[in-house]
This record gives sequence, structure tokens and C-alpha cells, in this order.
Amino acid sequence: MWQTIVFLLVYVSFTTTGVTGGAHRLWAHRTYKAKLPFRIWLMLGQTGALQNDIYTWVRDHRAHHKFTDTDADPHNSTRGFFFCHVGWLLMKKHPDVINKGKALDMSDVEADPVVIWQRKYYIPLVLLLTFIMPTWVPMYYWGESFYVSFCVSLFRYVISLNGTWLVNSAAHMWGYRPYDNSINPTENRFVSTIGFGEGWHNYHHTFPWDYKAAELGNYRMNLTTALLDFAAYIGQAYDLKTVSEEMVRKRAVRTGDGSRMDDKHSVNDVGGKENHHFHDDCVWGWGDKDMKDEERNSANITYVKGDI
Repeated sequence: MWQTIVFLLVYVSFTTTGVTGGAHRLWAHRTYKAKLPFRIWLMLGQTGALQNDIYTWVRDHRAHHKFTDTDADPHNSTRGFFFCHVGWLLMKKHPDVINKGKALDMSDVEADPVVIWQRKYYIPLVLLLTFIMPTWVPMYYWGESFYVSFCVSLFRYVISLNGTWLVNSAAHMWGYRPYDNSINPTENRFVSTIGFGEGWHNYHHTFPWDYKAAELGNYRMNLTTALLDFAAYIGQAYDLKTVSEEMVRKRAVRTGDGSRMDDKHSVNDVGGKENHHFHDDCVWGWGDKDMKDEERNSANITYVKGDI
């Protein structure tokens, strides 16, 4: 049984990072670039997570950032915890989600053969990577029973799903807002820990092109960043983008709630958050047509392709 538990932890890490490092930080936000072997690895992990194919995941997530907590946001948190956690998957999409989602630029995703191949063969790939393989491996290699192996596989799937869903729900409701006090996303340490670094959500919505999706926090609370740093070290990831410290500091002082460690002079009252966030200046990530020149020009880019 202990081998099965170890396999569970390994496989849930594989599928979770396929979502966080692949669908999210690579394809949805273009925070870095990846070579073909690493893109295939991330695609396989994301498939095993069974959270829609990459193309659909990216389109919904770009809409979420572009129109956060409006009717055009697929999991609008102003509709309550249950809706933004799982309810949005149980009902038809709001017309604004469909109509405004069609206007999003998806040309970069459509040009990636890895994404298109996964979309074409998604159903058989899901059956193999979500159900068959994680059930078969414990049975074949150390004689686990079908019942235990299958139930553990389903438990792994439930853990992975809820880890992602908590980013959409808990990290839009509970926590600090040190970078932008006018939006709902928060910094949530619990979600960051179980979500492999995805819970530093106030920072992420303020600076969605940063590959770390966070300013602070070590690898213990951002395992996805550890994976991407390792991939860059071995030459599989490059052009990793981060936000300059000066831009972070200025933004926190201007719009944060005062909870950032070295910003004691924030102009915003911690208890006075109201959602005055206007979406005509929101961006979904690197390459969005509405991204400001200042944001693009001040970005720090490491592991530039010509240097690795």
C-alpha cells in the first residue's frame, strides 16, 4: 500500500504541474517559452488532470483575467463560493463568456502543434492518462488490488481538481491584497501550498506575465516555479519573464492594501476594499494587445534563448 501512496503523490505532482506550469503559466499567460520535449511532458500531465483540453482551458482562463469577476468571467467569484469553485462547470455559460471569449486572441495557441494534437486525440488520451495508467501501474508493478488502485486513482483526481478550484474560489475571497486592493484575488498561503504556488493570486492578477506568479515565497510554497527553474537550467525552458522590483513596489504603494512587508505608506486602507477595477486595462498575460509599453519594457527576462 505504501508504494501506491508514493505513486499517488508522484502522479498528482505530474498532473498538477501539467496544469500550473503548462496550461496556466506557459500557454495561457506566455510567461516563458518551452522546447518541444518539455511542452509534450506538460501536455501529458495536463491531460492526466482532466480539466478540459489545453485550448479550452486557455480560452477560459484568458477570459477570466481579461474580465475578472464580471459576467464574462467563466467562474465569476461575485456569484458565490460554490459557483466559482465548481458550479460554473455544472451550468451553461453566461452569454458574455461566450461572446467576449470569441474576441480573445488565441492565435499563439492555435499555432502550437502540441496543443492541436492533444485537442484532436483528447478523449483517448484522457482515458489512458487519467484512469487506465494510474490504475494499472500499482497493479502491475507491486500487485495492488484493482479496487484499491482504482479508488486511489480517483482520490488523486479529486485532490487535483479541488486544488485548482480553490484558486478560483478561496483565493478570490480570503487573504491579503498587497498589490491591488481594488480586485477580489488575494494572497492565500494555504492555496499556494496545496496548489503548487498558484495562491499568490493578488500578485498574479496584477502581473499575469510573471512566470513565478508570485513576488515572495520559496519553492516550498511554489513548486511550479521550482520545476520551471529546473527546466530552464537544463535548457528546456527559456525567456522566463519577471516583473522588476521597482514596478512591484510602485504598484503596491499606489494600489495595495498596505500589507506588503516594506510598504508602510500605502495610500489604501486595508479594510476599505471595493471592487473599482476597470477591465479596459486588464491583460491576460504577455502579448496581450492591451499590455502597456512600460510593463513590457521593464520586464526582466532570464535564460534568453541565445544565452542557453
